[in-house]
Amino acid sequence: MKGKGNGELNGFLDSGASFKGELEFEDTMRIDGRFNGKIVSKNELIVGESATIEGDIHVGRIAISGTVIGKIVASQRVEIHRNGKVYSDIDTPALVIEEGAIFQGNCVMGDKKGASVTNIAAKA
Repeated sequence: MKGKGNGELNGFLDSGASFKGELEFEDTMRIDGRFNGKIVSKNELIVGESATIEGDIHVGRIAISGTVIGKIVASQRVEIHRNGKVYSDIDTPALVIEEGAIFQGNCVMGDKKGASVTNIAAKA
């Protein structure tokens, strides 16, 4: 997955590191360590195999090879790779789950704008 801007990795949390709090970033961020809190970006988050994230994630795209516990809202796409473990509710228009991945939660998919128009049309 490429970042919307120049696609460069502009942030990294190594496997030996942990962070608690709120994280906002541009372009692409990779987490291989432990994170507890809220993550916000219009672009891409990469969750490495050794990563554990607990909290709310609001991003454009997310690729998960580690563990995520919380809520995921992705405006473009969620990918759960074969080593990924997701114990989370997901809200996204596109979801890819590779064989071997674990997903326990609920998923809401679709174009919210389209759903709004459909509801208005149904009332008419």
